Parts: sequence; C-alpha cells; structure tokens
Amino acid sequence: MTPPAITPQFTDLYINGQWAKAKSGKTFTTSSPITTQPIAQIAEGEAADVDAAVQAARAALEKGPWGTMPAAERGRILWKIADELEARIERITYLETLDNGKPIFESKIDLHQVIGVFRYFAGWADKIHGETIPVTGPQFVYTRREPVGVVGAIVPWNFPLLMASWKLAPALACGNTVILKPAEQTPLTALELADVTEKAGLPPGVLNVVPGFGPTAGRALVDHPGVNKIAFTGSTEVGKEVARRAADTLKRVSLELGGKSATVVLADADVEAAIRGALVGIFYGKGEVCAAGSRLIVSSQIHDQILEGIVAKAARYAPSDPFNPKSRMGALVSETQMQRVLRYIEAGQREHAKLVTGGKRATGMAGYFVEPTIFDGVTNEMTIGREEIFGPVLAVMSFDDDEQAAAMANASPYGLAAAVFTRDIGKAHRFAAQVKAGTVWVNCINLYDAAAPFGGYKDSGYGRDLGAAALEQYTETKSVWIDLS
Repeated sequence: MTPPAITPQFTDLYINGQWAKAKSGKTFTTSSPITTQPIAQIAEGEAADVDAAVQAARAALEKGPWGTMPAAERGRILWKIADELEARIERITYLETLDNGKPIFESKIDLHQVIGVFRYFAGWADKIHGETIPVTGPQFVYTRREPVGVVGAIVPWNFPLLMASWKLAPALACGNTVILKPAEQTPLTALELADVTEKAGLPPGVLNVVPGFGPTAGRALVDHPGVNKIAFTGSTEVGKEVARRAADTLKRVSLELGGKSATVVLADADVEAAIRGALVGIFYGKGEVCAAGSRLIVSSQIHDQILEGIVAKAARYAPSDPFNPKSRMGALVSETQMQRVLRYIEAGQREHAKLVTGGKRATGMAGYFVEPTIFDGVTNEMTIGREEIFGPVLAVMSFDDDEQAAAMANASPYGLAAAVFTRDIGKAHRFAAQVKAGTVWVNCINLYDAAAPFGGYKDSGYGRDLGAAALEQYTETKSVWIDLS
C-alpha cells in the first residue's frame, strides 16, 4: 500500500470557531480500512459538547452577524468555501481515501461534486423569497421564507464529505446554523471542512463539528430542545429511531435511508450499455452506496448474455491499492462492515442462490477487501434479494414478460432509486411512472447533480436533498397580514 503522505491536521471538536478537546477528555481512534492501522485520535463529543455546540449555533443565529447578514453575502461565503475546497483537492481526497478506503479516483469525483453543491446553493442564497397573496378582504398578505433555525446534520461513512455538503450547503444558503456530526468511522474530512469554512469567512458558531458515536453524540443532538431540525442520512433502522426521538421535541426531520435498488434490463436493451450499467451500479463505491443497483432484474431472453458479460468484466473491479489512480475497488470501511457482507454471502449460498463469481475476502492485502461477488437465480424472498447488504454483492433475477419488471422492482420495502435499460422510450416512461422510487435512471445509472432532487419512497425515507426541493427542508413559511381598511 502507498505509505501515508498527508497526515490529519484537525482532530479536536470545532465549536464556536474554536478547536477544543471533549469536555470528558475522551478520544477515539479512527483507523484506515486499507491497512487496519490507526490514523489519529479524535476528540469524542458527548451530550455536554453537543449542548455547547447548540448554544454556539443559537447565538450565531440570533445574536451574531449570520442572522442579519445579507443573503448575497451568505452566497459569497458559500462560493468561497467551494474555492477553498478546490485549493485543497489533493489533501482532502487523500484523507477521504485514507479514512474510508474508497479508490482515490472516487474521492476526486466526490470532491468535485461537493464543490458543485456549494456553488449551486451559493446561487440560491439571494433567491429564496416569499409571495404576495390575493385574499378576499381588504388586507395585503405576503409570505416570508425564514430559516428553520439550528440544524443537526448526522451523516454516514460511505460519502463522508459529500453527504455533509448535501446538508450543510442548503442549510447555510437558507440562513440556518448547523451542528455536523460525522460518522465515527470517517471524521477526518468533516474536521477539514470546518477549517475550510473558517478560512472562507464563515462566522463563529455557524458551523460546529462534533465527532462522536451515535448513541451518545447523535442521540444528544436529536434529543436537544435547542435543535429545530435533524437532517439524517443512514440506515433505515437508525432513521426510524431518529424520527421517534425527534417527535418528543417536534423537530422537523428529513431522512435519506437505505435502499435495495433494482437495475431492470428489458429484452430490447442495448446489451453492452446494460452490462456497463450493472457493473457501475453495484461495484462503484464498493457497493457501500444507498442507491446501489444491488438487484439486477433481467429479461430471460437475454439473461445468459448479460450474466456472461458482467462476470467477464467483473475482474476489472478486483480490489487493489486505493491510492493507485487506476484502482476501481477499495476496502470496505471497517472490519464490522466486511464481516456483515461476508455473512450475507454465506446466507446467499445457504439459501441456494448460485454463486457465480467472488464470494470471499480478497487476499494479499491487509485491509478489509472483499471480492466483487455475483449471485444468479436470486428471488426477492431470499435474504440477499430482500435486505440491504451495503457491499459489492449483486443479486441477479430474471423475468419472462416485460410487464413483470416494474412489479419485481417494487417488491421491496425500499424505494430509493431504480434504473431501466430499454430502447423503447414508451416502455421507459411507463416504467418510470410505475416504479416506486425517488430517482429513476433510463439507460444510465448512478448519476447525480446538485440541481436534481434526491430522496426516497417507502422505507428509504422522506424529504429531499439537492435541488430547489432541498430548500423546503431548511425554511419556514410565515404569512403576514396587513389591514388596509
């Protein structure tokens, strides 16, 4: 493996514009899944630290310059954040790969998307406005779009900085203040982001970063009466707990949760395009992607051709040194996650799905690498066809009639995303209307843009990140009546 060339500079909590140790004095270790070796000791935030961050965020909103700052100035700061991120591309992408295990190729894609997200919402900052409303009486009525207040953002380990930007950029554009709790597995780039925002001119207290564990720091953030909204990305199980606990203080909540997304290949599809899409859909991001195309539902007419093609090309995703720019498969984020994926592979074999390729921990490397794995003959009733694995494991299913395709895609408690490959535009539109998913890709997969809303149906959550739809999550609408009689 490539020896460390860049070391973390920031390991403490970031509260009210200052770096500080946890009040308890506790720290925890963040290790690299590539080598299994420790990277740094990180300050472990708990309830007292969350409270300090909430107080700082509240003061910045109500007493500091942020609450009265012109919207255009907020936009200028967001743009400067993007500039500062761009100036640190080499450093930040290295830290993301070191902490998460993803190939450096993917970390660079992530960071360019992060930069795009901040620039997109920078443009929205001075365009968030109310309306005038004609009413029946002699009154003048208008609405104001105001910040929701203090936002708690809890983000996962699979896209650490990107998921942070999805919450932070629209929240700041709307004039809110934020407490960011990164996943304990991957805190490094969130702490780097704190320094980035400070250098860009974000006033103290507007962004606070409190690393820690879900049952302590995360729960304290959800329970705190001074937090107005929770924006959460993570597992469905934890998302349900967040919603239950947030109800006690009637917080607004948006949840982007798990998925078991279907890639559907109709009989008339471009076979080569479908093969490429199936591979990218499941093996990009090591399969640790909430919208991963983990179910490949393919017409029996071309099933053998598609399966042969994806198996032949799966070797391109053999795990290798994530710091090699040519690597396309890195290490799973932790030993816990690797063991989870291996247990699912065992379940697939136990339930008599046909293991076509892969199925083992990759050898020859110290870290948590798993071979790209493909099962055939899977049904939606099998464990690997029903549950989110969050790893490089593809479950292949087949159908005889194109009319079955949407029904098979919908036979899941999840509804985050879906893809369909077909040359028939009419079938594509019908599928897009029938499938219960927040995003539908046609003859493509795994595409995202700051302007396009993203979120789920069913057990994949509610609320939307990105696009103009995200602004609804971070504003309150106030009606003002003026009597003219």
